[in-house]
Amino acid sequence: MRTLAVLALACACAFPSVAGASEPLRIENLQVEGGEANWHASNAFRLYWTQVPGPPVVPRAAIYRLFDSAGHLVAGPVRNTEVVHMLDLVEVPPTPGVYTLEVWLEDAEGRTGPAARAALRFDNTVPAAAAPQAPAGWLAGHEVAVLKIGHPGGTLPPSGIRGYALSLDAGGGSSPCLHVGWCSVAETDLPQGIGDDTLALGTLPEGETYARVVAVSGSGIASPVSSVVFRSDATLPRLSLQGVPPGWSSGPVRLTVLAADELSGMIAAGPTGPFAAVAVDGAPPALADGDSVSTWIVGSGVHDVAYFARDAAGNVADGAGADPQPPRTTIRIDEEPPRVLFAPAQDPSEPERIEATVSDPLSGPSRDRGSIRLRRAGTSRPFEELPTRVTGDRLVAHWDSDSYPTGKYEFLASGYDLAGNAATGTDRARGSKMVLVNPLKTLTRLEAGFGPRRSRTISFGQGMPFGGRLLNVAGAPLAGQEVTVTESFAPGSRPTQRTARVRTRSDGTFSLRLAPGPSRDVSAAFAGTKTLTRASAGSVHVDVASSVRLRASATKANVGGRPIVFSGRIAQAGAVPLDEGLPVELQFRYPGARWSAFRTVQTDTRGRFRYAYRFSDDDSRGVRFQFRAYVKGREGWPYEPAYSRPVAVTGR
Repeated sequence: MRTLAVLALACACAFPSVAGASEPLRIENLQVEGGEANWHASNAFRLYWTQVPGPPVVPRAAIYRLFDSAGHLVAGPVRNTEVVHMLDLVEVPPTPGVYTLEVWLEDAEGRTGPAARAALRFDNTVPAAAAPQAPAGWLAGHEVAVLKIGHPGGTLPPSGIRGYALSLDAGGGSSPCLHVGWCSVAETDLPQGIGDDTLALGTLPEGETYARVVAVSGSGIASPVSSVVFRSDATLPRLSLQGVPPGWSSGPVRLTVLAADELSGMIAAGPTGPFAAVAVDGAPPALADGDSVSTWIVGSGVHDVAYFARDAAGNVADGAGADPQPPRTTIRIDEEPPRVLFAPAQDPSEPERIEATVSDPLSGPSRDRGSIRLRRAGTSRPFEELPTRVTGDRLVAHWDSDSYPTGKYEFLASGYDLAGNAATGTDRARGSKMVLVNPLKTLTRLEAGFGPRRSRTISFGQGMPFGGRLLNVAGAPLAGQEVTVTESFAPGSRPTQRTARVRTRSDGTFSLRLAPGPSRDVSAAFAGTKTLTRASAGSVHVDVASSVRLRASATKANVGGRPIVFSGRIAQAGAVPLDEGLPVELQFRYPGARWSAFRTVQTDTRGRFRYAYRFSDDDSRGVRFQFRAYVKGREGWPYEPAYSRPVAVTGR
């Protein structure tokens, strides 16, 4: 009642009545900057109004008083005579609350108009921090992140809670509002009051996203920043499948699925946590908590395998619903061996060709494995492998029957399928055992040489004829067949061997002329054909004499005078170059006497030699002597010993 009385008295004093005077100035449309209904974070207010009547009438003063929420006068009356069209920076006490402002105008005659009232709402209270909440664990890439905000604790600001402001960052720090400690209405993301506490953030980028949250009072004062982290994993687990055979397997296959995830991880966490799975042929998958699972695949056939995993965020590719299809692979198992059979009969035009067929209805025959072996029939000796090639589903071997003694031989073929299963066979396709009697081919006989003699001696640089005849076992000539004649020269020759090929005539004979060269062995061989056995003739030997020349510097020699110089040379054609000389024995004789050696000299590497001989015996006068050179040769010299032609020297 006392407050109301004060207000009544104030009103009576403010508006004196002057009879017959003009209308007093009054304030209409009084407005608080920022809105009268809004709370202000600052205790300084600015007010605007409309003056009635308006210009050119000018007030002498604008007067205001300020009351607290209980109606107590806290300021005024305050006269403003300089600025009379507004109130600039009216300050309320620093205590938050709702204050009432009364303002009126005074005209030039001192009359006051009616008071206009406005509420000044001031609140600079900092709210308690909000408590943002994020889902426990990781979010899958397709999941919408939802932010829930726990309400600020304690006493709320007088202006209440306008709502909440937030910002998102990857961990570098951010601020929900431009100004620290204050947020505008536009910056308040949840502006519907304290209960507007849930916001869908959408799908977040992979990794960690930090939500920074402040509670905003009705005046825009922000609470301390609270943070919460969201963890998002949009990537499927990385999978590998171990134990997959490169092709067909001959037995059960054990597969292991390994899963890895660099973000949410694959640590086992019970039924709702990560798992690895593998499904075979559409059956329910085998599951195991954590990052691995294994299973066995059994039975011949082609098996379809799908495998997948779920990480801690729930990312999975099991093909269910909207999930991606899982990766797949194919496992091929063939547990049955192939069947191996020899050809029904030998090809008469190629009897040494041994052939077997490998058949397998599932994986098929191997394209690179298989063998054919043989041994003497009726023995327990190990089978001997023949050179075998694989051609499609066939094993093909060549039996060099000429190299084996006569008799019966049994054969064994080993085949494989693509799974590695092996099988052996000893039967022909018609059911009989694979046994062959050697010889398979027509026997042949080869004769060659120089006639009845097995060796000949020829002079240096001389050629000679060589020939022979090729017959079958019945003695009939074999025409048009190739015979190889091989000359194997003595050690120290160059070249060491020479080969010539000739064909037999209609009567089975062949011939050729051997070219000059060192001593040698000569042989002839017939390599055989697909239907004729091979044959060879015994080798014959050809001795070739060395070639040595001798000459004297004069035909007459003075006893006691100048010496006679004997010189000469050994031909080296067809021999390896000498690395040291050859010994040459010099011999002489006189009428009625035998040859006698009187000196041995050494040639140089080119086969040349030289020796000076002085006649000193008076008995030599009138005697005609003959001289010659004898070459013995040595190891590595491919020619036989030989004498030079004699030269004559007469003493005087």
